[in-house]
Amino acid sequence: MSMFCYQCEQAAKGKGCDLLGICGKNEEVAALQDILVHQLKGIAAYAHAARSLGGKQADLDRFALEALFVTVTNVNFDPARIEAFIRKAGQVRDQARALYEKVSKGHPAVRFPASSSFAAASDRAGLLRQAAALTILLDDSNEDLRSLKHLLLFGVKGLAAYAEHALLLGKTDETIFAFVHEALSALNDPLSADALLGLNLRCGQVNIRCMEILDEAHTGRYGHPVPTPVSTALKAGPAIVISGHDLLDLEELLKQTEGKGVNVYTHGEMLPAHGYPGLKKYPHLVGHFGTAWQNQQTEFENVPAAFYFTTNCIQEPRASYRDRVFTGGVVGWPGIPHVEKRDFSGVIRKAIGLGGFKETPGKTLLTGFGRDAVLKAAGKVVELVKAGKIRHFFLIGGCDGAKPGRNYYTELAEQTPKDTMILTLACGKFRFNSLSLGEIDGLPRLLDVGQCNDAYSAVKIAQALSGAFQCGVNDLPLTLFVSWYEQKAVAVLLSLLALGIKGIRLGPTLPAFLSPNIVKALVERFDLRLGTNAREDLEVALAK
Repeated sequence: MSMFCYQCEQAAKGKGCDLLGICGKNEEVAALQDILVHQLKGIAAYAHAARSLGGKQADLDRFALEALFVTVTNVNFDPARIEAFIRKAGQVRDQARALYEKVSKGHPAVRFPASSSFAAASDRAGLLRQAAALTILLDDSNEDLRSLKHLLLFGVKGLAAYAEHALLLGKTDETIFAFVHEALSALNDPLSADALLGLNLRCGQVNIRCMEILDEAHTGRYGHPVPTPVSTALKAGPAIVISGHDLLDLEELLKQTEGKGVNVYTHGEMLPAHGYPGLKKYPHLVGHFGTAWQNQQTEFENVPAAFYFTTNCIQEPRASYRDRVFTGGVVGWPGIPHVEKRDFSGVIRKAIGLGGFKETPGKTLLTGFGRDAVLKAAGKVVELVKAGKIRHFFLIGGCDGAKPGRNYYTELAEQTPKDTMILTLACGKFRFNSLSLGEIDGLPRLLDVGQCNDAYSAVKIAQALSGAFQCGVNDLPLTLFVSWYEQKAVAVLLSLLALGIKGIRLGPTLPAFLSPNIVKALVERFDLRLGTNAREDLEVALAK
């Protein structure tokens, strides 16, 4: 049995993982995820056709988001949980077909693709045999069309992840559901390069709306982030470290640990949670533990705390801490206890039983510079630019990862001139957010905008600056250096391209799923380039 996966930046040899995923995904998990994606394309064919006739069903929409999220890199490695989604997908497909048949009476018949009649085998061995015929490289014989199809598929996976975050907080938008089904349905069909590029840019547009409603969900429930110093020092006592992106999980954990003598620490992408008034009000949210996701296996080694993973970013737990790891939501790892319905009682018992940390000193990180905080200072920022005290803005951020070459982003931050400002977001910030980069007239040179989904804040900040200077975003003294790792980053990149932003430096490597011709087209249309040498790339940016 073999596999093939090239959806993340770690693709083996820059081409694709064919024996074992660098992320830890084995052949069985890869095969089951391929089947689930195939089923989703079949469900979408019915759901999109039904929607065109006015037929909608909320549970179809919700399942599509959750199931796509399951296939995002570093989310779910548990074959049993993925197989459960496959079984449910068969039921959902039948519901989608019934919905279409109900609303299509009196309309011309539609020919549906093979994916819409796929019948999953009754046992795991049969599923694995079926998956052998579904390898993604067989999707299209034309390399460029296949490239655009997978760019779209991976973008939709990222979009679905953000939409799922928003949905959990009660925010939805019909255009998101409609596009997810339309895009997945389109992957069944032979399409031209122009049509596929158009769908990719629409994916970016829809993702902007998705990030907007997620921003509304976060700020509506927890308030706008405010600049906040966050300690990495450890307090004495039982501890729970929460990782991922789900602020609702964090809120519920904080509620359930109140008065129990348990300290809660964020990890990875959870750092920006400290800036939200509705979360920072809990005194036992005491600080941040560790750095980015790829360092967890060494940072969690023999640590006397309970670890809870809310979304993606999990790696195989080592034996030294495996007994204290928990997953929730769509996350899964074989043999690891899964929190259902946000009942954290088991996590809390484990934390108390472990005893927790001894008092240990640490550093201070600064977060909470979301769009509201930065725009309140926009007047001062504009004055500093006009006075020549701020020469240029850099956005240096995105997903972090373990592949060599990511020291490029540290070097960028270190070498930016003292009269420039840096916006950052996502876990890429851990490459440099502990550096002393100084201030400009009382404003920190490094502004942490938030999680990867807070790219919306960065966009709003850029648009506000372009309004203040009465020019287009591409005419601003602003350069984007974006690191990518998984499919959320693909969705964000498509959003930036949909906005017409040019000159993005992407890295540390270009996506393996982009063919040379598609890379050339993106370079010609958007000046999308690979960041290679920090000093030289900074010189080019500053000459803008």
